[in-house]
Amino acid sequence: MAISLSVVLLLAIILVVMIRSGSIKAGPAIVAALFGFFLASTGMADDIQRFLNSIASTINQISF
Repeated sequence: MAISLSVVLLLAIILVVMIRSGSIKAGPAIVAALFGFFLASTGMADDIQRFLNSIASTINQISF
């Protein structure tokens, strides 16, 4: 839960910065957000979540 909330917050911040800097307009940003929202309700959501969890686990295992 903590990882997904952090990712959502990070992506929201990036989206706001991109809209404010003019890199992306509000229309395409809304379409991208809606695409993500509807993608989360498909059968692919579990596979995507497992993939992101494995990436987070791999990053967490890296020792500096």
